[in-house]
Amino acid sequence: MKKPLVHPLSIDNPELEDLVKFFNETLGFCPNSVLTMQHRPAIAKAFINLNMAVMQNEGRVSSVLKRMIGYLSSYTAGCRYCQAHTIRAAERYGGEQEKLDNIWEYKTHPAFDDSERAAFEFAIAASTIPNAVTQEIANNLRKHWDDGEIVEILGVISLFGYLNRWNDSMATQLEVPAKESGKTYLEKMGWNAGKHNHD
Repeated sequence: MKKPLVHPLSIDNPELEDLVKFFNETLGFCPNSVLTMQHRPAIAKAFINLNMAVMQNEGRVSSVLKRMIGYLSSYTAGCRYCQAHTIRAAERYGGEQEKLDNIWEYKTHPAFDDSERAAFEFAIAASTIPNAVTQEIANNLRKHWDDGEIVEILGVISLFGYLNRWNDSMATQLEVPAKESGKTYLEKMGWNAGKHNHD
């Protein structure tokens, strides 16, 4: 696509003050995806409330781990916009350089432990169409995570399922800071902004 399906609203709109404040913490900017949702404020508000609930840090499923799960889900779905956003957020929340640099080596790289590997395998299988979660993947996940933690993990995967469809269908313009994070961490895996680059 040569341009976004729907253009985002201007960030100068005073009604967006709360949105801007929330996303300045997580990403350092208010994403164009939410500014597009804001054409129907009830959708934007519902999304933000779900985002806050899903991404709340309840314990072992840390803020960084949630963003890495979101990245693997988005990679599996093919959404380059969300790949750049999630890797940027993982970095901003203190993700270890070694993990960010080697996310796709999680099966064997010593930076990752077995609980992370189980979560990542589940994220990829749950983000595949048709769904590829098997009993073996589920059993392995249960070895490392309790019911509440599994709900958190699947909450992240499901949230990004929504965002992947939204942003790829909209061809949402990728913001400069997110594009820089994508280039830093993902370019070696063949990442580029694709349909999200309308410069």
